[in-house]
Amino acid sequence: MKGVGVPVRLVGVTKRFGPVVAVDRVDLEVPEGKLVTLLGPSGCGKTTTLRIVAGLERPTSGRVWIAGEDVTELPAARRGVTMVFQSYALFPHLTVFENVAYGLRVQRLPAAEVRRRVLEALELVGLPQASGRYPAQLSGGQQQRVALARALVMQPRVLLFDEPLSNLDAKLRRRVRAEIRTLQQRLGITSVYVTHDQSEALALSDVVVVMNEGRVEQVGTPEEVYRKPATRFVADFIGEANLLDATYRDGAVEVAGYRFPFTQDGVREGRVTLMVRPEAVVVAPDGTGLPGLVRSAFFLGTSVEYLVETPAGEVLASRPYREGRDLRSGQEVRLRFDETGAYLLPAPEGRLGAEGA
Repeated sequence: MKGVGVPVRLVGVTKRFGPVVAVDRVDLEVPEGKLVTLLGPSGCGKTTTLRIVAGLERPTSGRVWIAGEDVTELPAARRGVTMVFQSYALFPHLTVFENVAYGLRVQRLPAAEVRRRVLEALELVGLPQASGRYPAQLSGGQQQRVALARALVMQPRVLLFDEPLSNLDAKLRRRVRAEIRTLQQRLGITSVYVTHDQSEALALSDVVVVMNEGRVEQVGTPEEVYRKPATRFVADFIGEANLLDATYRDGAVEVAGYRFPFTQDGVREGRVTLMVRPEAVVVAPDGTGLPGLVRSAFFLGTSVEYLVETPAGEVLASRPYREGRDLRSGQEVRLRFDETGAYLLPAPEGRLGAEGA
């Protein structure tokens, strides 16, 4: 089974439910054969956007294109897309085989072709032996794979995922998401994936689309949205981030009296916000740096997490256990920031580098 991935494009898509604007003028391109994740908190518009692509919701304004065809007015059944739902949506009274075959039977395909495609789809998701079982006889992870097989058997142009792993425990989520990513890359199917889980989005995606209040905040690779967030919202939502008031001048950043050289293109001198990821905070018992007091130290197995009180506010630091095990609560320390995990953002009230510090 080979995918027939095609590009998807949204132009000025808006969706209103009465006075509520769920999706607000979204422009988006999903490249052929790539997995693009819509990421954001509950109510940000990501699921509504997915349903608009699927044809389950019609936009109030704007257009949807699939493979160069304007499908805005087409019903879901004529778009060549299939969706894997959060709830699996399996028929409990049908066997695995019949669940996967359901869409093909609706199309009245010959029995031999139905059997061939169903068995091929079950083989793809690693469940060839489960065809005669019922959903209640399967684990959550197996049920999710049946739902995936049912979507794949239709040989869609675009595969859609609506928070498909949210009902699984953490360890199983990691395993199934790896299976989904491997299969998507193998088949080359254009995919749009919705989740509120940042680690899931970073692990799965070719491109991450961060949404907030119906709008797109940033589009980029997982590394770009993590290391170079476009807004404070993105910085704070993607993983953990320390957001500190700072000043940028003469090629250096100053935070509460601690000054260190820093290079970033496009930054004007003046007030800024310094974003520092916890793993980029170097905690030392002495030397130069931002002074602080360790308020808490938590052992997390492979790492130790510190909450440090400083003149710039509380700073979260995460260090490998072998590097941080000697520090304790109540200890005075110095913090330094690794430039590879730091980034300058606009000050809260204005432009990047606005004067007035």
